Amino acid sequence: MDVRPSPIAGSWYPSGPVRLSREIDRYLAQAAPPRLPGKLWGVLAPHAGLPYSGPVAAWAFACARGLAPDIVAVVAPWHRGGRAPLITSGHAAYATPLGVVEVDADARMRLDAALCRRLDYGLAPCRNDDEHAVEIELPFLQRVLGSFRLLPVMIGDQSLPITAALGAALAEALHGHKALLVASSDLSHYETEEVARRLDAEVLRRIAAFDPHAVLAAEAEGAGYACGSGAIAAVLWACRALGADHVTVLRHGTSGDVDRDAAWVVGYGAAAIWQAGVPTV
Repeated sequence: MDVRPSPIAGSWYPSGPVRLSREIDRYLAQAAPPRLPGKLWGVLAPHAGLPYSGPVAAWAFACARGLAPDIVAVVAPWHRGGRAPLITSGHAAYATPLGVVEVDADARMRLDAALCRRLDYGLAPCRNDDEHAVEIELPFLQRVLGSFRLLPVMIGDQSLPITAALGAALAEALHGHKALLVASSDLSHYETEEVARRLDAEVLRRIAAFDPHAVLAAEAEGAGYACGSGAIAAVLWACRALGADHVTVLRHGTSGDVDRDAAWVVGYGAAAIWQAGVPTV
């Protein structure tokens, strides 16, 4: 199998499977999200190094305990810039220390076709990338879900037309399938703790209001920042089209919770996107 090797195991998170499993399980054991009275369609999870964002990310992934989705779409920003508006892996699978996660080739083709109908272009495949924002979520998913197939999407252009089209295309590609969507994004970057908490609170308020337009507008308005604002918006649009009608913010933290002497921090948020009155299956 053509497997993408991990460029971040041993730096962003432990390279040993036993140690990695123990750390993930410890964060999950500490997370206590509320019981959602409906069907979970998606989550927001941060994507920094595991010691920093893991305690917050665990609150999102703990909501997925007991689920058995066939497909997990992880939508993330492309941090390197300049490659293409929408990017996917050119490999057949991702490797983590916990094993191989197979890419769902059929879902990738369905999404590419749905995007081409809306944008006249689709997903640009990339091989041997060093983007961390998809991979860092996989060990949590592996511990919570066990086996699943992955639909990785990285956004190089997080503008409104592209992210709105991506949201609609994701809903089309995943319709009729047991799916979970993950919006991979951190929040404020390199602000003081006080400023970060104020900016993050506003972005999380917009997410809780289920308002993807407002999430995208936050940076331009000077109201807040999320490096994956387009990923968040696209997942909100997709989940709404699939039936979700509620967003619950689960947790907020910053890198200052770990590095208490730091002058500048990065913000992290966790949220659940769900549909009231529909049992999770």
